Formats: sequence, C-alpha cells, structure tokens
Amino acid sequence: CHNINFVTPTHQVPQIATALPKAIENGLQLPLVYNCGGYEEADTIRLLDGIFDIYMPDFKYGDEETAFMLSFAPGYVESAKAAIIEMHRQVGELVLDANGVAQRGLIVRHLVLPGGLAGTGEVMRFLAKEVSKDTYVNIMDQYRPGYMAVDNPELARPITKEEFAEPIRLANHAGLSRIEGV
Repeated sequence: CHNINFVTPTHQVPQIATALPKAIENGLQLPLVYNCGGYEEADTIRLLDGIFDIYMPDFKYGDEETAFMLSFAPGYVESAKAAIIEMHRQVGELVLDANGVAQRGLIVRHLVLPGGLAGTGEVMRFLAKEVSKDTYVNIMDQYRPGYMAVDNPELARPITKEEFAEPIRLANHAGLSRIEGV
C-alpha cells in the first residue's frame, strides 16, 4: 500500500482532523491523500494543514458560467482556485520517491470535455501563474457521455484526439513543466 486515499472527504473533515493526528502519533507513516472535486472552501483546507501529505483536487472548469451550467456549482472556479492555492501552500510541489511513488505535494487533475467546455486555457494559465509552473497536472481523456449528458448536444459525444491534444498544447504554452497525459 503506497498511501491512504481519502476520496471526496469534505463532509468528514471534523472527524479526519480529530482522528488522523492520533493515528500519526501512534505510528501511521503512509502518505495521506486528500482526493476531491476541487469545490472546496479554502477555510476547510486550512483546517487540514499538517495532516495531509498529498492533495489531489480536480480543477474541472475555467469559468463560472460553465461550472454552473454543467454542475450547478455556483462559485466553483473561485472556490477551486482558493483551495488549490492553499493546498499548494501546505504541501508544495509533487515529490516522488526513487520508485516514482508520490510522497508529498499537489497533483491537479483536469478532465477534457468536448468542444473545449472545460475552459482548459484558463485552468492552465491559473496553475502556471498563480500556483507554480512546476505544478503536476494530470490531463485526463476519459470523458464519456452518460446519464443526462446524452440530452445535451455539447456533451453527447466523447472527445476527439484533437480535443485531447489541445489542452496539452495549452499547458505547455502556459509554461507548465509537469504534465501527465502526453
């Protein structure tokens, strides 16, 4: 086991903040991962300072209108930006061990959507300029239309090879140096 991965743990933050320091004091040494959708309050993330080793948020959208239209998430972009800045302040750049296993740092995931709906250019610009050009970014191509996406013409199809190549180009253009998905 390389780490303990807490997936979508926001609703459990009080319990995590209480239990994990005790577990660490009693010998827990595995890296702890906070794996979330990015729609976090920076104040909540501040409560976790010193507890998590790795933050792995999604950064789903580059503009508020799309975040609201597709996920009914008012204020998503500003919340994600503030949370990611706080996460980076706490854990810094991604550090790997000799075997390439993450030990500490920030990993940002970005799912490519059809038609450029994810606002990738703004996401990459923000990460490079406001966080760090050394931010580790996982650009993901696994979007598949499901559930109500088939009712939305913009989302009713998988992405093309060209649509996946564009976010990688945008990440490189922004100056990001650690991109997975290439």
